[in-house]
Amino acid sequence: MSNNQVEHTCDVLVIGAGAAGLTLALRLADSANVIVLSKSKLKEGSTYYAQGGIAAVFDETDSIESHVQDTLIAGAGLCDETAVRVTAENARSSLETLISYGVPFDTVTNSDGEEHYHLTREGGHSHRRILHAADATGKAVQKTLIRSAQSHPNIHIYERYNAVDLITSKTTKQSGKRVYGAYVWNRNEEQVEVVKAAKVILATGGASKVYQYTSNPDIASGDGIAMAWRAGCRVANMEFNQFHPTCLFHPDARNFLLTEALRGEGAYLRRPDGTRFMPDFDERAELAPRDIVARAIDYEMKRLGADCMYLDISHKPKAFIKQHFPNIYKRCKQYGIKIHKQPIPVVPAAHYTCGGVMTNMQGQTDLDGLYAIGEVAYTGLHGANRMASNSLLECLVFAEAAAKHILATPLNQIDFPSMPAWDESQVSNSDEEVVIQHNWHELRLLMWDYVGIVRTNKRLERAMRRIELLQQEVREYYAHFKVSNNLLELRNLLDVAELIVRCAMSRQESRGLHYNLDYPQQEENPKPSILTPDAFK
Repeated sequence: MSNNQVEHTCDVLVIGAGAAGLTLALRLADSANVIVLSKSKLKEGSTYYAQGGIAAVFDETDSIESHVQDTLIAGAGLCDETAVRVTAENARSSLETLISYGVPFDTVTNSDGEEHYHLTREGGHSHRRILHAADATGKAVQKTLIRSAQSHPNIHIYERYNAVDLITSKTTKQSGKRVYGAYVWNRNEEQVEVVKAAKVILATGGASKVYQYTSNPDIASGDGIAMAWRAGCRVANMEFNQFHPTCLFHPDARNFLLTEALRGEGAYLRRPDGTRFMPDFDERAELAPRDIVARAIDYEMKRLGADCMYLDISHKPKAFIKQHFPNIYKRCKQYGIKIHKQPIPVVPAAHYTCGGVMTNMQGQTDLDGLYAIGEVAYTGLHGANRMASNSLLECLVFAEAAAKHILATPLNQIDFPSMPAWDESQVSNSDEEVVIQHNWHELRLLMWDYVGIVRTNKRLERAMRRIELLQQEVREYYAHFKVSNNLLELRNLLDVAELIVRCAMSRQESRGLHYNLDYPQQEENPKPSILTPDAFK
């Protein structure tokens, strides 16, 4: 047992440094000492790469009720209406807070010389209600939040720190169910440290890296969901993983998303022969919800044996394209694609985790002192399919809700028990890193093949058998070798993969993002797929 273990103490530990984590940290920092863990560099999270924008009612012809109804429709009958209403009702105030930090959302001037925010429209929305900063909204949001957080004396940001596991009553052999902090791996010093905290917030994002093809950055490995599950929290609706319909298909382009706003501004989806196909699948055509568009592309690719479909905005003026989509224009040009003259090759890719750690409307989980906000959480907002541009909104609204709840009680009234030191006395450095790499690639490929856009009972059973074998190998590996980034992520992704498959196997219908050929019908009274850790021990 190490006697030299580094310990940190704070009022609030925020695991994750995207829109949810930094918004919460800023909201708490005037009243609390906050540590924020960033798994990689601060600009490497999903927030930074979000293109489209953030949904909120700013137009006088729009209404909160319309936003609510659009979200409920997109959620395919499985949204929690309370969560939807809370989000829509608090959208504008949350955006105004973000604006007060200095986020430069695009504006236009009307005929009367009055300036107002430029609002775009995306799939599932009945009105223009998407605030955006050109086609790089997430980048503008993240840079603004980073600047604000770094300048606050009570916020301490630790870059290149992986959370390993939560420290709970069970860890410390105390009664009750509460969190006391976390074991974290300092990648800079390659050592495990302890962070003690009165409150711990999971803001770790989603788990789309479990799939072979994803629009997400490398760090989206489901860490918060896996840690919460191991600590005894329930998870829900993990079968609903959203596949973004349009990622750039090019051998040199990695994870490059083509925003839904392209279709909102008139882009068409075409087959290789140039014909449109979305009107054959849905009366809303290119503006149908993402699950419908992704399945249509997948169907056409398989039917035609094609490597990709095409997204075409070349019928719009070049000046219009460059003004509204400057980053996409430049990026595609780097790959030799002139989007004002030719269609863009696209394929679907895993994009967003609609399920997650179960919380209430204040972000509280099943463990006292533990909160989950943003993509890591299941609030009921997204149901069976997330509507475009509700994701960053959820981060802001529930960061505010969690902050209010945390500030309502004193933070210093907690007696920390003795924290067991991290024991590395029986482990060694791995000389078989190739084992992790092999298992990593096998997991992502089997999830893509067996638990992808279209599923069957047999595919799910095959996936579960292989996941259980991989889990056994990784548990043995984890017990014998020192931690590494790849090992920690593989361990978490295997837990998340199991949760996705278990939820998928429990849903005997097709709804939203979950489409099972063996159960093509919809049940009359659908319910969330809830998993409880105690049931699997």
